[in-house]
Amino acid sequence: MTPFLQALWAVTRKDLTAEWRSREMLSAMLVFALLVIFIFNFALELDAAARASVTAGVLWVTFSFAGSLGLNRSMAAEKDRGCLDGLLLAPVDRTAIYFGKLLANLVFMLVMALIVLPAYSILYNTNLFLPGLLLVIFLGSLGYTGMGTLLATMAVQARTRDILLPILLFPVSIPLLVAAVKASSGFLDALPLADILPWLNLLLVYDVIFIAVAFMVFDAVVEE
Repeated sequence: MTPFLQALWAVTRKDLTAEWRSREMLSAMLVFALLVIFIFNFALELDAAARASVTAGVLWVTFSFAGSLGLNRSMAAEKDRGCLDGLLLAPVDRTAIYFGKLLANLVFMLVMALIVLPAYSILYNTNLFLPGLLLVIFLGSLGYTGMGTLLATMAVQARTRDILLPILLFPVSIPLLVAAVKASSGFLDALPLADILPWLNLLLVYDVIFIAVAFMVFDAVVEE
């Protein structure tokens, strides 16, 4: 294993181990996500047809807000405990730190999604365990955490970091969320793959472009 991959895995393992011991961030994400779908279920009182039409939107509203909560917490914990300075002083490529944090945040978001999906399926009487939908959730989560990890690193230095991250992240993630909602709706409505493919391509392009941008600017961001 190369030094880059060793550093990447060390950062990821540190985050996963710390979360396994405390369960603070994942618990907060799960509680928030479940509260959102409960509120939508009982407050809107939609019929079966209306529920089916809003499923994709409700899912991605839940994922995006719960995900931003987790992203904010992941970097804030590093800053508050002094771990961020230690990571930056380590004699490793700093992009390994970025990809290690990205991988850990992606795991947290996917675990949250895997718990939300059955809860949503029970409340809304909808089968969400479709291979295409799971692919969309993975691609959307990858792009969201990829950009969110970079922006959380920028926002963690500010005193208003809890407010600043959503202000930065949500406008940038609009193309991703639109594509994710459209692709999710397509799979839930059993549309032909040709109709869904443009949205999947947009998700892929977003993931590649924004993770590449984060890779190039992360070193400069943490220097500031």
